[in-house]
Amino acid sequence: MRNGLDLTVDAGSLTARLVDVPSESRQEKPLADLVEGALRAVPHLTVDRDGDAVVARTALGRAERVVLAGHLDTVPVADNLPSRLDADGVLWGCGTSDMKAGVAVQLRLAATLPAPNRDLTFVFYDAEEIAAEFNGLRRLVERHPDWLAGDFAVLMEPTGGRVDGGCQGTLRVRVTTTGRRAHSARSWLGENAIHKAAPILARLAAYQPRRVEIDGLVYPEGLNAVRIEGGHAGNVIPDSCAVTVNYRFSPDQSEAEALDRVREVFEGFAVELTDSAPGALPGLSHPAAAAFVEAIGTPPAAKEAWTDVARFSALGIPAVNYGPGDPALAHTREEHVAVAAVLEAEEKLRRWLTA
Repeated sequence: MRNGLDLTVDAGSLTARLVDVPSESRQEKPLADLVEGALRAVPHLTVDRDGDAVVARTALGRAERVVLAGHLDTVPVADNLPSRLDADGVLWGCGTSDMKAGVAVQLRLAATLPAPNRDLTFVFYDAEEIAAEFNGLRRLVERHPDWLAGDFAVLMEPTGGRVDGGCQGTLRVRVTTTGRRAHSARSWLGENAIHKAAPILARLAAYQPRRVEIDGLVYPEGLNAVRIEGGHAGNVIPDSCAVTVNYRFSPDQSEAEALDRVREVFEGFAVELTDSAPGALPGLSHPAAAAFVEAIGTPPAAKEAWTDVARFSALGIPAVNYGPGDPALAHTREEHVAVAAVLEAEEKLRRWLTA
């Protein structure tokens, strides 16, 4: 299929085809068109589309429904397209790990499992790599929650082939100081707001992050300055300064509790919440999750990041992260994935869905 997606090729070759269709966030339409066209040609699937999100479902009347989800977008290309397969069976290119290898596995399963042991929903969505307001899964939750209904979900984010349970929550705040503007030649007439930010940085340096164990998984937290803004000109004492702080918190806390903790750390300073997203508990005690972990055959770990499993959790659907590729390579110029890892992920999911 020269101008389309051939879902009969192996998952490694399909990954390369997907990678070679650029799909930076908010520019996913060409890839979404290819995905939709390929899935509409599969007779056992019902296909729906909203914007650049495509959802395909079986309707076999099985006792359980599993959702397999993955995003189509990538970060901006970093001189790493087209894809390149080396002699060691490693595929290089933007999106290989995060997460077109996982999307290729989804597509292969969608096309080649006409009678799985569970009903399946395949979700391919847009704009995961940018601000939450654009996230295609968030849009589907708001507009078409019935499309996402299920008993268990697997987000095909790269995990190195292990099951990562739940995810951290994340919030960002601006911690601000104020001063009095003056000419720097007469600095004693002003109050330097940047200097007043020193205690903010000192508290961050002294902060001892928690490590929280939930269902046997350990979630490390982090509280870090990620941006400092202040100053007007090279000869002006600044009258304002803002430190943006990102708190990655364990899913044992709600967003409100996490914000209260941050406010405690910066007591005495003005703290403004700028964005927030909840974490997700691992939920590995759910029978479907336990069966999945057993099928994958490796010890589960905590997800040390925020992912869209939180959106499924908010819908009451237990969800885990699982996919080929090394998450440490995501967004890097050297992004790559071993084709053997892609094939292994497909085979393990296939066994689980046909046993």
